[in-house]
Amino acid sequence: MISHKRAVCHAVLFAFAGFFAASSPASAQTFNSYRCVDGTRFIVGFYPHDSRAYLQLNGRAVTLRKRLTLSGTRYSGRGVTFVPTSAGASIRHLRRPVTACVVT
Repeated sequence: MISHKRAVCHAVLFAFAGFFAASSPASAQTFNSYRCVDGTRFIVGFYPHDSRAYLQLNGRAVTLRKRLTLSGTRYSGRGVTFVPTSAGASIRHLRRPVTACVVT
């Protein structure tokens, strides 16, 4: 009988521990909102342990793969190219010319 009570007590403790561990916020994700010269606005999300960038652009979600270049890092996919810079970023989408953007 005592071992049954002990097992139930441990099960309740593990359930509470699992609940609190699952409800903790994700660590170190980064979201930036950008405004571009041509009026485009978009949001970029980066997650730890994931090399992709997640864009919300013109109401569409676009996942961009990381590409390494000699001049730095760029992300591209589905007709969108995003290049983060120290001063902001540049983006090219929908066959438009490259546009400079700043973090808002």
